[in-house]
Amino acid sequence: MDDTPSFRLPDGAENGLAQSPPVPLTVRGHTFRWGSRTHLMGIVNVTPDSFSGDGLLPAGGRDRGEEEGPMVQAAVDQGRRMADEGADILDVGGESSRPGHAPVGTAEELRRVVPVVRALRAALPETPISIDTIKRDVAEAALDAGADMINDVWGVGSEADMARVAAERGVPYVLMHNRAEPRYANLMMEILAELQASLQRAIRLGVDPERIMIDPGFGFGKTPDHNLHLLAHLRDLRLLGRPILLGTSRKSTIGKVLDLTADQRLEGTLATTALAAQAGVDMVRIHDVAPNQRTARMVDAITRPGGIGPDGWRPA
Repeated sequence: MDDTPSFRLPDGAENGLAQSPPVPLTVRGHTFRWGSRTHLMGIVNVTPDSFSGDGLLPAGGRDRGEEEGPMVQAAVDQGRRMADEGADILDVGGESSRPGHAPVGTAEELRRVVPVVRALRAALPETPISIDTIKRDVAEAALDAGADMINDVWGVGSEADMARVAAERGVPYVLMHNRAEPRYANLMMEILAELQASLQRAIRLGVDPERIMIDPGFGFGKTPDHNLHLLAHLRDLRLLGRPILLGTSRKSTIGKVLDLTADQRLEGTLATTALAAQAGVDMVRIHDVAPNQRTARMVDAITRPGGIGPDGWRPA
């Protein structure tokens, strides 16, 4: 009896099966072994209008943009504290991305972030630094100043400047889902489809696929109900085969659920960090490093057990 014929891969075709976990990524001598634990990205907002109230630039004021200005020193102090508390990466941003924020021109954003990146690099030579921007000139200047990777909140947008910079510089690239309006027929299917299309575009432009992270864009182009549904289905993002970054820290959905202002949303944030760690998210972007580190470490010890030694839990 003849066997049913089977297909073979066409010449040059990949097998289409996502590697699990993704291969490790080394940034500035720091190796991220995806799947071993939940990594932490500390937020350094060089803005006056951050939704979370943590912006280092005084409201209505202008730092001198000098290497020794008060904003730069505040950023260095914050970066040192975050690194000491367990941050694996520092993410520097000079333009708020909250709804209704005032747009920032390229010159102003450069004046804000470049001295901060340069000072952080000098103070913390072994700590990876990410630049959170949607402007090519800012990304390039930050990389020149010592940043190591690009965090693109419009990774699924029509412009491809950030992907091109990542390809040209050979740096890791965080590709985030976003929409101008929260219109969906099937939330998770559309998030996955748009992230996949943008992943393929970035790869065509020359970005190394093993240096791409994805971010589902919690709070970006999504209603609070969308955000809660996203949290309940984080594991679906594994289908894309890339490391996952999630940023929920102090966001308005937490405030709406708990009826709390941004400065009171720590417990809600920790709940989302625990969910993320349990779902296998690879990195969380957070303001309060120490409590999030403890939360993630405890969940990791349960869900990604590596054993407990004399110095505490060991990643698998």
